[in-house]
Amino acid sequence: MVTIAALYHFTKFSDPDALRPDLLALAQEAGIKGTLLLATEGLNGTLAGSQDGIARLVCALRALPGCADLEVKYATAAEMPFLRLKVRVKPEIVTMGHPAVDPTAQVGTYVDPQDWNALIARDDVVVIDTRNDYEVEIGQFAGAIDPKTESFSDFPKWWAQNAKRFEGKAVAMYCTGGIRCEKSTNYLISQGVEEVFHLKGGILKYLEQIPQPQSQWRGDCFVFDGRVSVSHGLAPGPHELCYACRRPILAQDKASPLYNHGVSCPRCADETTEDQKARFRERQKQVALAQARGKAHIGTQQS
Repeated sequence: MVTIAALYHFTKFSDPDALRPDLLALAQEAGIKGTLLLATEGLNGTLAGSQDGIARLVCALRALPGCADLEVKYATAAEMPFLRLKVRVKPEIVTMGHPAVDPTAQVGTYVDPQDWNALIARDDVVVIDTRNDYEVEIGQFAGAIDPKTESFSDFPKWWAQNAKRFEGKAVAMYCTGGIRCEKSTNYLISQGVEEVFHLKGGILKYLEQIPQPQSQWRGDCFVFDGRVSVSHGLAPGPHELCYACRRPILAQDKASPLYNHGVSCPRCADETTEDQKARFRERQKQVALAQARGKAHIGTQQS
């Protein structure tokens, strides 16, 4: 059984580049795969490995400056959900593109999963999903507004265009694990919104703690690992990934004449050129050859 750890923490790292070598070495030695991002604003990652290996890495992360209270959401999977390990330094741990946004200064009011249903049922509360459009398509909270953003950096522009719709309302926001809400609630507060709430622990914590009969969640939750989606109790969902566009697909999508494994799906068949499709076909050929040799095509890469 593989242990999966989803984590993030906003804090001030004066030199994230200096942190990378030791964390990479530890993760490699422990056999961990997945992605860990470091930036001057903190860290963010989803990682998988043995229970002991993950515990050792989490201990090392909590020993970093300002990270003693790092929270981690754990799940399990029958197989390793990642192909490789990536430990990278980025300008932001979740890209919004607004340098003035600072979750360490102020964020919205955290709402525990057990209190979320009552909050979003209030007439004076508008519920906004801060995730990307392809994530929202496979599941969201009943009655939530979908900004239809292609990336998180589109959210400020969407808010500027729609803010007047929500005047006089309290705003409740949610995302997969909570990280995007840290930034988006800080941004809304800076824009003068007086009451801003966000779901503590995100959708994943809600699905873990709230039984399906009492749940206001509809559908599945997209996750950025090999599981692709999860449902109540964090059970694996029915989705697979289109390796051309990285969007979630279902069995009926694979039955479409527009589906070609690793090359296209009904969503992206018209979005790529024939040259791109040819490159995707060659990539899939190399993947198949590696599998025939009993090797992972990119599983040994580390960066």
